[in-house]
Amino acid sequence: MNELSLIIDHVSLSVEDLGRAKNFYSRALAPLGMQIVGEVTAEQNGSVGFVGFGIGRKGSFWVAHNGRQNPTAHICFRAPTRAAVRDFHAAALGAGAKLVTRPRQRRAASATRELAQEDRPVDSIC
Repeated sequence: MNELSLIIDHVSLSVEDLGRAKNFYSRALAPLGMQIVGEVTAEQNGSVGFVGFGIGRKGSFWVAHNGRQNPTAHICFRAPTRAAVRDFHAAALGAGAKLVTRPRQRRAASATRELAQEDRPVDSIC
């Protein structure tokens, strides 16, 4: 296994406002090629509603309407290029993220960090 291979299949986060999270992540993740791949209402699930994001048909990032996550989590999405990192940064800010640190380059990589909805840090790196 090399450093680009991931052993984690998917990640789920709990959110207070599923509609707001769906809007934010739809806009922020689009530059990385991710889109909504699944959506289930609380009525369909018999518990909580959730939305999955991924590439193709595979959901790798899920948000569930189950209240604010505590403790919070930091999520970093891999971007294919530095341009995609910049586009993610712009899309996240356009979707309502608050800037925590300026985008930077390190070890031949570009990274950006925003403060997403519900005070959850989210960034991308290539």
